[in-house]
Amino acid sequence: MSDAYKAAGVDVAAADELVGRIAGPVTDTWGPDVVGGFGGFAAGMRIPAGYRNPVLMLSTDGVGTKLDLARRSGRWDGVGHDLVAMCVDDLAAVGAAPVGFVDYLAVGALDPSRDEAIVRSVAAACAEAGCALVGGETAEHPGVVDPDHVDLAGTALGVVEESDVLGPDRVSDGDLIIGVESPNLRSNGFSLVRKILADHGLGLDDEFPDGSGRSVAETVTEPSVIYSPAAIDAAASGGVKAFCHVTGGGLPGNLPRILPDGIGAEVDTGSWERPSVFRTMVELAGLTDADAYGTFNMGLGFLAVIDSSVEGEVAAAFAEAGHRATVVGTTRSGLEGLSLL
Repeated sequence: MSDAYKAAGVDVAAADELVGRIAGPVTDTWGPDVVGGFGGFAAGMRIPAGYRNPVLMLSTDGVGTKLDLARRSGRWDGVGHDLVAMCVDDLAAVGAAPVGFVDYLAVGALDPSRDEAIVRSVAAACAEAGCALVGGETAEHPGVVDPDHVDLAGTALGVVEESDVLGPDRVSDGDLIIGVESPNLRSNGFSLVRKILADHGLGLDDEFPDGSGRSVAETVTEPSVIYSPAAIDAAASGGVKAFCHVTGGGLPGNLPRILPDGIGAEVDTGSWERPSVFRTMVELAGLTDADAYGTFNMGLGFLAVIDSSVEGEVAAAFAEAGHRATVVGTTRSGLEGLSLL
């Protein structure tokens, strides 16, 4: 151990302690397809058996400014779901099942207890998503960021049969759009969330003003739903044309990404119930519909564009995983982009 390095703010002993703490939860996510051992310079994944022409898909993302609320409230147990969901649900949007994940944790100063909680949460989310947490990096940045600063990012590896890749080329006139419920904010729109809380003097220990009886911290740091396992099961019906992961930009920023030229979408905004957190945020900020739907998911975290013949199978796949799904719209030839009704 370098005393000079420690004097400069990098605690190698604390890093070694953290590695020891996280070895168990990380390797618990491994299955027989993981190649390599814990603590190596890299790890590998065998492509699962049964694919004829496998395509590897990659997705990377971070948690973003929601981490500031996790830091201020000390609620780290859900940030792994926020991270993993953003990556594996992007993979699911093209029909790819996640198989491996790596994370990157950047801190001002190591805190083995806090950092263990974060990595444990990532491992728990990977287990729920059905992928192995095969590696990661924890970086200490003394003198560059504040000691309690935390940033978290990750990359997911997925695989899909080439003939089963979903996307706009499969979408046609008259397809149904299934919306899958998001019970909370997930991890999008938090720069606005933080501004709304500050503007109204709402502290994290205060009661959130939606009548739920929960605190602000409990409400705004609630972990993201992971849709990937249910989406992959739904795709097995054979009638799914495309999936849409509703992230930053809401419905207007994401649904048009899976529509081909000449075909638009009509979504009935009265066809699902918005959880109280969305109604409250909109009321507190006085948001227009355009601002609300362009910032938050407004109660729909994932969409499926499907042939009408598989409506029951797709809804059942999501329901079996605990996600309420319902028809919220249709595709229409001659429309441009998204029309919210």
